[in-house]
Amino acid sequence: MQFIETTLGAVLEEQAKKRSDHEFLIYADRDLRFTYGEFNRRVDDLAKGFLAMGLKKGDHVGLWATNVPDWNTILFACAKLGIVFVTINTGYKLHELDYLIKQSDLACLCIIDGWRDSDYVGMVNELIPELKTAVRGHLHAEKYPFLRHVVYVGQQKHRGMYSFSEILLLGQHGDDNELRKIEASLDTNDVVNMQYTSGTTGFPKGVMLTHRNILNNGLGIGDNQRLSEKDIVCLPVPLFHCFGLVLGMMAILTHGSTAALVEWFDPLLVLATIQKEKCTAVYGVPTMFIAELNHPMFKMFDLSSLRTGIMAGSPCPIEAMRKVIDLMHMKEVTICYGLTESSPVMTQTHFDDTIEVKVETVGRELPGVEVSIRDPESGEECTDGVHGEFCCRGYNTMKGYYKMPEATAQCIDKEGWLHSGDLGVKDKDGNFRVTGRIKDMIIRGGENVYPKEIEDFLYTMPGVKDVQVVGIASKKYGEEVGAFVILHPDITMNEEDVRDYCRGQISRFKIPKYVFFVDAFPLTSSGKIQKYQLREMGSKKVEELGIAT
Repeated sequence: MQFIETTLGAVLEEQAKKRSDHEFLIYADRDLRFTYGEFNRRVDDLAKGFLAMGLKKGDHVGLWATNVPDWNTILFACAKLGIVFVTINTGYKLHELDYLIKQSDLACLCIIDGWRDSDYVGMVNELIPELKTAVRGHLHAEKYPFLRHVVYVGQQKHRGMYSFSEILLLGQHGDDNELRKIEASLDTNDVVNMQYTSGTTGFPKGVMLTHRNILNNGLGIGDNQRLSEKDIVCLPVPLFHCFGLVLGMMAILTHGSTAALVEWFDPLLVLATIQKEKCTAVYGVPTMFIAELNHPMFKMFDLSSLRTGIMAGSPCPIEAMRKVIDLMHMKEVTICYGLTESSPVMTQTHFDDTIEVKVETVGRELPGVEVSIRDPESGEECTDGVHGEFCCRGYNTMKGYYKMPEATAQCIDKEGWLHSGDLGVKDKDGNFRVTGRIKDMIIRGGENVYPKEIEDFLYTMPGVKDVQVVGIASKKYGEEVGAFVILHPDITMNEEDVRDYCRGQISRFKIPKYVFFVDAFPLTSSGKIQKYQLREMGSKKVEELGIAT
């Protein structure tokens, strides 16, 4: 693999010259289509509009949105200006958004109306009351000293916010030479994207990813699927995750392919998009594929154009994989493993691997990435067949956590090895298997949930003396969030009280499905809490109560 040693903007420019009339982005449900050339011109207009607003190289711009058509426009406009693009989880609530705006030093926040039960406009106005009286471009928010702009990604006017069309119009009258000058000053090792991942410290950490990180990761991922300009990839996974941004958009961009985007996951819309656009690949976590396969209208769709794709986020049941290969015609489907800090993919199965390799392993390391199973205590490399911690180093290692040097040093050791916290083993054929976790992370339907973050939040609830959060086994999601709560004396509380306290403050997928009130936690002889016992207790209680998981 020949490494890409340039920037996102430069790669887009190159593709726009090579294949100006080739389709880059498609939204099949509204027949909205952009060729590489059209998209590149729209990106330039937005970039010049950002310059006219006063945004500059080194600023941080956040986007809180589903996979809307201009999601990628904002990403690439920021990339061309040397602005760090900060992705925001669509499930965030007030508590999480407040933290992210402060910790990331956002200069500009871009938002849509909202998603599901979240009113983004209302929440932003609640956090930033100054918007109601601010002149656009002259915001001074007491809580957020860096924040100067809020942008509404749409046509509607909101007090104190720019509308997207206004910025594009500003840009159409902007100076091309200034934009080209800034682009020429950028380096492949500059940070281009920051994604927040929940941490064992209880607070999300901003993972700083460079142009080189994500472009080359996308290149390797696409190579393992044999992507080319002939491929149309259906993307129903969130762009704010590395799954959508890197495995999806970077793999598509670097191979001159076409992205058929779905604004949010709907199995019927995915099936319709595949048929209408004759997609050759589709991505998803296992629960997405299962939802598509089990849809009552599944047999009505012609999916014979499919060839490959990616299933990632959690282990895939072998029967589901068989159906994906046989009924969805995805004989070359691949599996990926990694984490945001590794840009994100360390290992991937190949298009021609057997079904056993695809369900029992996470494949082999990508070119340019060293993957090593190392003893968690000694740090020594384990021999094949011996379990240890997944570690990697190479072009894909993050630049670090934003403003968290100590946390960065804990994650990346002095020899440059990035420690995943996951346990694994390498077999005699060179394939890796994930066997467990050192850390207490819960994986619920592909979403990473760190107990410490939820514990720290629940400690703020009046009446709660102590709390421990663990994963409870679930057939549908792999794991569900379970909270064991000790109350202060003379306090009464029920399960719904705890969930009500969480609603609107933390993401829905982090809200405990199960709440157990206990008098004490199981402890080791040295006084450490035995979380594995809590997991066993929780699973047993769920089984006894006959609660569906």
